[in-house]
Parts: sequence; structure tokens; C-alpha cells
Amino acid sequence: MFCPKCGSTQSDELKFCKLCGANLLAVRQVMDSREGIDKSDWGQNWMADVVHTQEESKRRKEEIERQRGITPEIKLRYDEIKGGVITGTLGIGIAIFLFVFMQGVILSGNVTPNSAQILSRLWIAGVIPLFVGISLIINGLFVSKKLVEIAEKASTVGTHTLEGDLRVQSLRPADTKEFIPSGFSVTEQTTRHLRSSGEKQ
Repeated sequence: MFCPKCGSTQSDELKFCKLCGANLLAVRQVMDSREGIDKSDWGQNWMADVVHTQEESKRRKEEIERQRGITPEIKLRYDEIKGGVITGTLGIGIAIFLFVFMQGVILSGNVTPNSAQILSRLWIAGVIPLFVGISLIINGLFVSKKLVEIAEKASTVGTHTLEGDLRVQSLRPADTKEFIPSGFSVTEQTTRHLRSSGEKQ
């Protein structure tokens, strides 16, 4: 072990440095306790760094999208259109697969004519996801676009109204020349409204 004070090499069994008298036992205890802390904190720090990095990259991505003018509403529209394309393509794939597979089953010759009629039309099941995809695309292109425009108009009207309300309700600047004479007591003027309300009855 090296003495932290004078830098000389000392035996691990010594409690004090032979040259300068530094407390080597205390140094050894501090080093042992730091190693335990470093080992236990390593996993927590690493996990915190991973979470922090993911949050930072997500925040950076949202900032870039915001600078490009991609609001959450527009992003939702894009996601709907993308989902519609994926679902519609999946429907077409299912329809083609069922058509080819069932034609192979029918051509094998082991199927009765009545069953062959049913199997030959089974590909229509792929039309369902195709129509779902088309409806998602239409919703993303037209319906959601109108909803985004309505929301933007409402938000701009709301901010103008809010600004107008703030102008009307704002207080006038304080006049430091106004002085209200104070009474002799804090409670002196507090019961005046009771006398005036009693006189009205």
C-alpha cells in the first residue's frame, strides 16, 4: 500500500506510516467502504443513465418535430394513415393467400362440389382488414384533418378571448398619492356594514 501523505510503500499490516506517521488503517477503511459503494451504485447509476438517455432522446425528437411543425394532432393523423396502409396491405395479403391456398385444396380433387363452392369464396375474409385499412386512411386524410383545423381555430379564439378578458380585468396602476386614513384600531371599521344592514331592515 502507498501512503497517501508521503507516497512511500508500506506493508498492508501497518496501521501507521513508518516515515510520516499517517493513519493507514483509516485510509484502508475509507477505500474499502468506497469500493462497496461504487459496486452497489454502479447498477443504479447505469440504469438511471439509460432511462435519462431515453428520455433525452425522446425530448429531442419531440423538439425537432415541433420545429418542423409536426404537432401531436398531425402526428396522430400520420399514425392513422400509416396504420391504415399496413392494415389494408395485410388484408390484400390474406385475400391472396386464401385464394391461392383454397384453389390448391379444390384442385386436389378430395373436396365435394358443395365444399368447393364455399372454399373458392373464402378469400373474401381478407376484404375485412382491407376495408378497415381504407377507413383508417380516409379518417386520417379527411376527418382528422377537419378535427385538427377545428381544434386550432378553437385554441386561437380561446387565446384571443383570454387576452381580452385579461385586459378588461387587469388592475389600474397604483397611485401612491392616495392615502387612506387609518382608524385607531384594526377592528374599528369592521362592524360598520352591520349597522347599515340593520337600518335597511
